[in-house]
Amino acid sequence: MHSCEQPGQVFDEVGGRVYAALRSGDLDADSVVELACLVEEWGRRTAAVQEVLERPAPDLTAADLARLGERLLDDIGFEPTFALEPGLWATLEQALGIVERDVRATGIAGTLRLVTPDWDDSGRAWAEFRGGHHGNGVWPVEGRDLQGALASVADAAQETIMELIWTVWPACPVHHLGLHAELEHGAAVWRCAGAGAHTVAPVGALPSQRR
Repeated sequence: MHSCEQPGQVFDEVGGRVYAALRSGDLDADSVVELACLVEEWGRRTAAVQEVLERPAPDLTAADLARLGERLLDDIGFEPTFALEPGLWATLEQALGIVERDVRATGIAGTLRLVTPDWDDSGRAWAEFRGGHHGNGVWPVEGRDLQGALASVADAAQETIMELIWTVWPACPVHHLGLHAELEHGAAVWRCAGAGAHTVAPVGALPSQRR
């Protein structure tokens, strides 16, 4: 059985190392054992922890390490950062470009972009509009697929824009109520909760209101 000599390491640091090594295909037994020790120190004796700590390290094949590394990351609820998965940021940027079509279609001017402010060390992205941001931000995991990213980025942009222009955006052309970005059959859409709740348009396809 392996001993847990360094249980004080931060989950994000060790988990990030394991995640990066999994992605590059060079995960070693030491990193997996260290993460298993941390999980046990946290008070969780999961099946993956037990297997890692009870099996001799030389017996762990590359396939074993990959399997156990993934299970341990699941045990701690690890989510990659933008630094570990640059593609997550790229997907959110793509989503922002689509959301911006709705901003322009509704006649609103101002710079809209994604930022990671110095004051926020959580790793979230924020929709910045006219130099300001508001709301809850967007976690990196939301960039795993474009439609989910669209719904999350649309929601983040909506929170910031409404805070800065002091009015509802976007609004249902029928009920004049604020729309909400949701996933409908896997696609991001703007929904109205007015009488006979209905879908107004896909995110990025609001009808032009410019004159």
